[in-house]
Amino acid sequence: MKKILVANRGEIAIRVMKTAQKMGIKTVAVYSTVDRNAPHVKFADEAVWIGEAPSNQSYLLGDKIIAVAKSLNVDAIHPGYGFLSENAQFAEDVAASGIVFIGPKSKAIQIMGSKLAAKDAVKAYNIPMVPGLDEAITDIKEAKKVATQVGFPILIKASAGGGGKGMRVVENEEEFESQMNRAISEATNAFGDGSVFIEKYVASPRHIEIQIMADSHGNILYLFERECSIQRRHQKVIEEAPSAVLSPELRKKMGEAAVLVAKSCDYLGAGTVEFLLDENNNFYFLEMNTRLQVEHPVTELITGTDLVELQIRVARGEALQMKQEDLKIMGHALELRVYAEDPLNDFLPSVGNLEVYTLPVGEGIRVDNGFEQGMDIPIYYDPMLAKLITYGQTREEAIQLMIKAIDDYNVVGVSTTLPFGKFVCQHDAFRSGNFDTHFVKNYYDGEKMKAALNEEAKIAALLALKQYFEDQKIVRLPNS
Repeated sequence: MKKILVANRGEIAIRVMKTAQKMGIKTVAVYSTVDRNAPHVKFADEAVWIGEAPSNQSYLLGDKIIAVAKSLNVDAIHPGYGFLSENAQFAEDVAASGIVFIGPKSKAIQIMGSKLAAKDAVKAYNIPMVPGLDEAITDIKEAKKVATQVGFPILIKASAGGGGKGMRVVENEEEFESQMNRAISEATNAFGDGSVFIEKYVASPRHIEIQIMADSHGNILYLFERECSIQRRHQKVIEEAPSAVLSPELRKKMGEAAVLVAKSCDYLGAGTVEFLLDENNNFYFLEMNTRLQVEHPVTELITGTDLVELQIRVARGEALQMKQEDLKIMGHALELRVYAEDPLNDFLPSVGNLEVYTLPVGEGIRVDNGFEQGMDIPIYYDPMLAKLITYGQTREEAIQLMIKAIDDYNVVGVSTTLPFGKFVCQHDAFRSGNFDTHFVKNYYDGEKMKAALNEEAKIAALLALKQYFEDQKIVRLPNS
């Protein structure tokens, strides 16, 4: 494997290219018009323009990307995450063109891409699942009957989707019909498929996912868990590894269940099996993500592995060199997704120019970054600028380092999730490890935070003024 095309942009494109470079493999970047001066374009050995800014005119054009790869004699395509990474047809087309797809086979992507097909595949392996209806439904009367049998509160979920779209919590029978209609229309708009399924709503869940890696020689490893319970709008903002609540026994149980999920669809490469963990430490299979995850760096830091390197080696047909017993958890890692969003205004996207953009540096600090000072934030893509990752010997150390790194991260021109990250790291519920996916709803208030930040700014201004008068005194002393 001498040349890899990275079918992505931003920080993940650079992240993949860094490992390829380390392995002596040449890289090709693709870019849209708005990304022509982006860091991932400069970082690659070769770069090719593939279309206009909207992703359906550039980064989602699978055929065009394959044509570029063929014209440049590329050996493999790495899809990163998002865009075409979980598109079974793209994976199939890449393989059919004689190029290696660095990821699972299209069949596994297809099975795990549908929540219902995924549940069906893992049924035979006795993996615990949330009670509910295991088939898609659009008939409201029928759905209401099922909901009553399962018992309220229930969760209505789009079969075809993710990212919190087409998802509704229903507390009682009275609001069922209106919520069902909303879920169906949201799912239809987002995924072109209005089918939903119904399951029991787990009231205080933690979101725990297990990283797995599988080769083509029958070896499947689990690289422990990531805690992803700090979310806004069902999307993760802070992740950590290991989880503060898993015992070694529970970790092993969940790890082995994740391996069985991988077996159920003949998995290849890096994947993540997501579970809900209830307040009694019962875990339930949620879904499988058939790609590298945004939060993979925390796993790399606590296991001393390079997941992208393992992906490339597995795609080359190599057997995994490590065994399950070789893997040990070392220290603790934390990741904050630095989004161009305003946490003081309901996390709405914040577009603008990065007038100042300087990153924190130091031991135990890693920044997977995709932007530079002076760049505009494009409105066409996910608003993530970078991922700020800290690593310490203990959880407390990783948290303290994260607070310091946030203070040293300087962004002027757009709002970011940095202040939110600091709020979480300083909050007693987070520090104690006693929190769930409702953290934002239960503890976070943008207005209160705005007031606190204004107070901080006021104190800083008064201190600066006091210092100014002190300095003036010193300056005037010789003449007095």
